[in-house]
Amino acid sequence: MRPIRSLLIYFAVVFPGGALFAPWLYWLAQWAAGHWAALSGLAAIPFHRCLDRSLLGLALICLWPLLRCGGVRSWRELGFVRQGRPAWQILRGFALGWASLAAVALLALACGASAFIANHSAADVFRHLLNATWAAVVVAILEELVFRGALFGLLRRAMPWPAALILSSAIYSAVHFIQKAEIAMPVQWYSGLALLWAMLSHPPAWIPAFLTLFVAGAILALSYQRTGALYFSIGLHAGWIFWLKSYHFLFHASGVQPSFWGTDTLIDGWLSFLVLAILFVLIARQKQTSTSSGNLP
Repeated sequence: MRPIRSLLIYFAVVFPGGALFAPWLYWLAQWAAGHWAALSGLAAIPFHRCLDRSLLGLALICLWPLLRCGGVRSWRELGFVRQGRPAWQILRGFALGWASLAAVALLALACGASAFIANHSAADVFRHLLNATWAAVVVAILEELVFRGALFGLLRRAMPWPAALILSSAIYSAVHFIQKAEIAMPVQWYSGLALLWAMLSHPPAWIPAFLTLFVAGAILALSYQRTGALYFSIGLHAGWIFWLKSYHFLFHASGVQPSFWGTDTLIDGWLSFLVLAILFVLIARQKQTSTSSGNLP
């Protein structure tokens, strides 16, 4: 039970610690905005954004101690193994992730559930490509490192891997539903704790978006389990992130049956859930791949 104990300590440190540090981060941003003109934009940062960044920063800082306490001693144990062709695995994963959500977006467009936005300049397109690529790379690497490499990796040390897949996917989905509540100003030392409680105590409508993200987490964990490395999962995740950013840029939901087709976030409808569920079944039906090959069949 050592990995479970390490994870419980990790969450007990990250959430209260991040909440307590958030006011100081907010005050630092306000102070910097008042002293340097180049940083004046920091004055408009909402407090919930500081809480988000504080939680993420502390989660990353505490990640390595968590892994050490959980018995992880190398990058190889975390999913970064020297095998096959990592770049090719990432590209294959990216293509599959991109194509799966492209199918959802194009079906919605063809059935009138969304409309194409065509009034973008060349500069807008270039800026979007840079931002979407940057977001896809950073989010995919960080989330796969935390949720698959660390969380799923530690859980499967303490329980059968299917149970670890279910639990890690549920946590992965749930953390995406922390509401961005607001608090009354001015910010006090306890404001982070108050906002965190408000965020956790007012959950949104979780169905079908929760199930869609749960299946997405299960696909990523299963891909890691099958290949023995994180590369394919990172590419798959990056393909999804790139499409999600591009959907906001290229399409606008018409409001037709949003529970099925989804809204502007794309992945909050039953269609996205069905497409990803089919993808999970297809991957699950493939034969186990040896760790040395590192490729899904």
